[in-house]
Amino acid sequence: MKLSLPATRARVLQTFVLLAAALSVVSCRRPPKTTGGPYDDIVAKAIPAVEKAVGLRFKTPPKIEVRSKDQVRAYLLKQITDSATRREIDGQSTAYKLLGMIPDTLNLPGLMTRLLQEQIVGYFDPETKVLYIVKDSPKDETQVIVTHELVHALQDQYVSLDSVQKLTGNNDRQTAAQAVFEGEAVYEQIQAMLGPGNIAVGLPGGWERVRETIRNNEAAMPVYASAPMVIQETLIFPYLSGAEFVRTFKAREPNAQPFTDPPISTAQILHTDEYFGKRVEPTPVSFNAVKGVTPSYENNLGEFETRLFLYQQLNDTDQAAQGASGWNGDRYMTFETRGGAAIAWATVWLTPSSAANFYALAQRAVTAMEPERRGLSVKVTTAEVAGRAVVLFVATPAGTASPISLGDVRLGGPASH
Repeated sequence: MKLSLPATRARVLQTFVLLAAALSVVSCRRPPKTTGGPYDDIVAKAIPAVEKAVGLRFKTPPKIEVRSKDQVRAYLLKQITDSATRREIDGQSTAYKLLGMIPDTLNLPGLMTRLLQEQIVGYFDPETKVLYIVKDSPKDETQVIVTHELVHALQDQYVSLDSVQKLTGNNDRQTAAQAVFEGEAVYEQIQAMLGPGNIAVGLPGGWERVRETIRNNEAAMPVYASAPMVIQETLIFPYLSGAEFVRTFKAREPNAQPFTDPPISTAQILHTDEYFGKRVEPTPVSFNAVKGVTPSYENNLGEFETRLFLYQQLNDTDQAAQGASGWNGDRYMTFETRGGAAIAWATVWLTPSSAANFYALAQRAVTAMEPERRGLSVKVTTAEVAGRAVVLFVATPAGTASPISLGDVRLGGPASH
């Protein structure tokens, strides 16, 4: 799940406070002039280190402002209640409930607000071009967050982060782009603290320790720990899998920037050979107009969230990964029936065998969902569409016939807006 507002980048990098205490920021040139602000010393040391790590210079000095916790809360509420954002949240919430990925009773906007408040120490807002720091935050945490968010401020001077966040109708592509930006901020933040070239040898416990540190510290946050699995995993994906993608990118393309030619699907993040080798691009999936059906919301899951759908029901990491492997595009739409909300979700696969594997696991997932208990009727079908293997999942209120069939699935239509 990716929502189009700046603050949805959960401040997972607070977890690197454990590393920050043991590391000193490396300065490669004279610190820039400061303005007498409360965090100028941190910013002055971090800017040259970030520039050296990323390999780019700030075109203009980054703007830094301090906000109280009440101001941050007001900012978050304003973003969450924005009409376009609320439509995204409500649309995704309905879809995930029908797919059995979040509880039917979950108030998603409220949860997102609490999550963001719990995690924010500082954030870069690409709309105002300002790095905001929460007043009275612990200095060690602030040092880590400032370094991370300065990477975003630097990225934004070379490519518009705001334009990426405002993508609609293609959750998978937005998640992949977010993974590049957040992954680079994680990777370069560590480089800025250790010094370029030392990331492989200077991290206590190595890269796996970074993954473990992020997960353990996130789990220690009460709101995050109580959130549904799909919320936890989609919030943390850009930082973990994104950083690993950037690490691979830096090893293969040391003189390039990952955001200049970013992956366009989570499949390319998860399987780097689909990015660095022969590019495997998603097949656009859409639905034909069906009489009596008016879509209320449309989007896609991508390979990563398809994994989460399987894992939510099967509770088996390996089966979920194998079942989603071979994903090559998907589209879902929610719509209203006389009995309530319904969803049609079509996936297209690279090979018939990968489609067959997903089809079998999806049927098991439906059984685990206990749709009858939730007042739903769920049907999974598979067939060839335009010579490609497609699987269709349809959930409607019990007693309501599905108006959508495989004949309504079209390959090659628009996938984003």
